[in-house]
Amino acid sequence: MQIGGLRKLQNDLIDRNRRDSLQLLRIQNDLNSLALAMRDMLDNEAHYPLIAWTAQFQRIKTDLADAIRLEETLASAGRTPEQKQYISRSLAQFWDAVDRTFALAQNGQEEEARAQIRLSLQARAAALNTAVSRLLVQNNESEQEAAQQITQIYDRVELQAYIFLIATLSAILLTSFYVIRSIRSLFQQVTDLSEQRSELAQKLISTQESTLRYVSRELHDEFGQILTAVGALLSRCRKYAPGDSRFQDRLSEVAGITQEALDHVRSLSQALHPVMIDETGLEAALDWYIPSVERQTGLEISYEKPSRHISLRGAAATHIYRVVQEALNNVVRHSGAKKAWVGIHLCDNDMQVDIEDHGAGLPGRSTGTGIGLVAMRERAELLGGRVEFLRPADGGTLVRLTVPLEKLGIG
Repeated sequence: MQIGGLRKLQNDLIDRNRRDSLQLLRIQNDLNSLALAMRDMLDNEAHYPLIAWTAQFQRIKTDLADAIRLEETLASAGRTPEQKQYISRSLAQFWDAVDRTFALAQNGQEEEARAQIRLSLQARAAALNTAVSRLLVQNNESEQEAAQQITQIYDRVELQAYIFLIATLSAILLTSFYVIRSIRSLFQQVTDLSEQRSELAQKLISTQESTLRYVSRELHDEFGQILTAVGALLSRCRKYAPGDSRFQDRLSEVAGITQEALDHVRSLSQALHPVMIDETGLEAALDWYIPSVERQTGLEISYEKPSRHISLRGAAATHIYRVVQEALNNVVRHSGAKKAWVGIHLCDNDMQVDIEDHGAGLPGRSTGTGIGLVAMRERAELLGGRVEFLRPADGGTLVRLTVPLEKLGIG
């Protein structure tokens, strides 16, 4: 709106004033030409008759009429009707006097004609020149006022632009602060949920291990002792049975079944929670577990031990053992491979456990999303490490567990 008003002001006032001023200057120039002509007509040294100036006056009259017509169309709206009619009326009276003067000259009355020029025409021309000069001054004042208005418009536009800029920046800042605060709140919620999830996962895994440890001990202690007692009773009964009787054979058969059940219970107890993890450490548990898997499944496993002996017990050893156990179970159940590789490597700052097979491999989109794989991730996070599910160059799956040595208490 301000720019539109500025454009209107420039077009309707300033440009129009300038074109009007040009016409006023044209009128003033013609009046000056008339003044010079009348001076020359009164010059005593000139020997030209006054009637000789008729053509020049007629030319100036025609130009003045055209200039007056254009000036009236460009006249400022602030000019009064009396001002607009003054020049036209004065010029009409001037040309009437000129016609009378040339009529006197035509009749041979040169002196009377010159007296008319001195007394009437020059005064009328001077009055017209003064009126035109006054209009030029008025146009100049109007142009100065318009320039001040333009300056004020520019100042208002600049002020409004600054206000708009400040308001926009303020809105951007407020929106940014709100978004940042919302994002921080969301991140805090995610962090809290992650901590709660980790805490819940730790509790679940701890509860699972406690349950497995309890069931393992119950199997080993209660059922194991019961089966051992049954075996001892059977041995006593065999002493009192005839040596060649069928009862002796039945007792031997029951004793064998009882021993197999005892071995199975002990094996199941070790599978649920190897006691040797707490007693002798991770290496001993893996030394027992890997051959056990080979015997039970027929899977050929190459086991590479760490370069130096590590004494790792407790929860950390249990988590690593469970990752190896879950990875080998996946090899047996899903990969279809006949051979697997287990390796423990001690690096400068980390311990790296690799379980690799060249079987079917994990589906591309579901890598790391199974329940067992999620459990491996949770155990790795509890150890302060990470687990990766990679695809070796020969195909299959490589499960790599990396744990910082400082988290394991290994120097």
